[in-house]
Amino acid sequence: MKNRVLIIGSGGREHALAWRMAQSASVATTFVAPGNAGTAQERGVENVVLDTADFDAVINFCRIQNVSLVVVGPEQPLVDGMVDALSQAGIACFGPKAAAARLEGSKAFTKQFMIDHGIPTADYAEFTDLTKALDYLSRCEYPQVIKADGLAAGKGVVIVDDEQQAITVATDMLSDNKFGSAGNRIVVEEFLHGEEASYIVISDGKYFIPMVTSQDHKARDDGDQGPNTGGMGAYSPAPVVTEDIAQKIISQVIKPTLKGMAETEPFVGFLYAGVMINNGEVKVLEFNVRMGDPETQPIMMRLKSDLDKLCLAAVNGELSQQQIQWDQRPALGVVMAAGGYPESYDKGAIIHGLPLQQTDVKVFHAGTALDNQQLVTAGGRVLCVCAVGDDLSQAREKAYAGVQAINWQDVYYRTDIGHRAL
Repeated sequence: MKNRVLIIGSGGREHALAWRMAQSASVATTFVAPGNAGTAQERGVENVVLDTADFDAVINFCRIQNVSLVVVGPEQPLVDGMVDALSQAGIACFGPKAAAARLEGSKAFTKQFMIDHGIPTADYAEFTDLTKALDYLSRCEYPQVIKADGLAAGKGVVIVDDEQQAITVATDMLSDNKFGSAGNRIVVEEFLHGEEASYIVISDGKYFIPMVTSQDHKARDDGDQGPNTGGMGAYSPAPVVTEDIAQKIISQVIKPTLKGMAETEPFVGFLYAGVMINNGEVKVLEFNVRMGDPETQPIMMRLKSDLDKLCLAAVNGELSQQQIQWDQRPALGVVMAAGGYPESYDKGAIIHGLPLQQTDVKVFHAGTALDNQQLVTAGGRVLCVCAVGDDLSQAREKAYAGVQAINWQDVYYRTDIGHRAL
């Protein structure tokens, strides 16, 4: 019997997961809740109107539709315990339970976890009291990094270059509630120099399989300048992650993390280590408990194995029986955003130039909607145009050719995605 799959989420990551899932010969239907205009038009994929914060409603939908696998895309439902609720109801749900999702849900928990388990990371201090935080910041060498403890949609991390900026950011978070309850506690950590990369594995709690390496561009502007965003583009593989570095990440980060989590709550799902690489040394910047966005998009372009089989094997503790196949060609994705992102931006601009009919190019939707059959912008990051090529340079050329064929009023994108690798 073929699998019926439900993907939770509405972004570019979820479009990529749904697209890949629908290509599997063992999948009959892929539902996405709530999805976007891209998933609405994807063959074999169906958007469903469902309050994903209401776990009972999700459980009922799964029972009525005979859903055999749920894959949770974003972090919030994982931290809120969606996997716990669905697993208790007897529904196979891929992702970590709430206790394991704290690796992303609380930066203070994660820093202490890394210290306890000897995982290399930056020196840090944590504060709930503004006066104590300001006293500490008056004695720091700069730059430093200030992080909201909780989930802040990828925007709760600020690099501060001097004490004055540090005072403003700490006050914004702890006193002025800029990130709501996510900023009730802050982590201040040393700024790490080097090159950042994403190392993602799929885990069943004991066994894990590495995904291909990737690297994203978090800064809004060319040359990695400007404010941090959720990500303006990504590519795979990341040349900075050599075979030697990959082995260090596995032995110093992945294995001790999975071993440490197994003591309380085994980690099942995608474990994403954001690492800084400098002079052959590796330090963890952050953990995510799901695939990254926009890294998922180029990674899914390269995946050749059936995603449903991998996820079900992880849920059932049978990942050691699986193998994973990849397209050996590199892939690169460019995010097309609304002008003004990540601050304020307009919605509702008509998008021209889609669908795109280009070989080896795929456009994943994020902030899109259909308005009277017209495709319009409905978010900050609107599209991610991805391509595979014989080398990274060719993948980049194809992706940017796709980008140039699409337009809307006030469109914004970086022109240098992949520059570090090239």
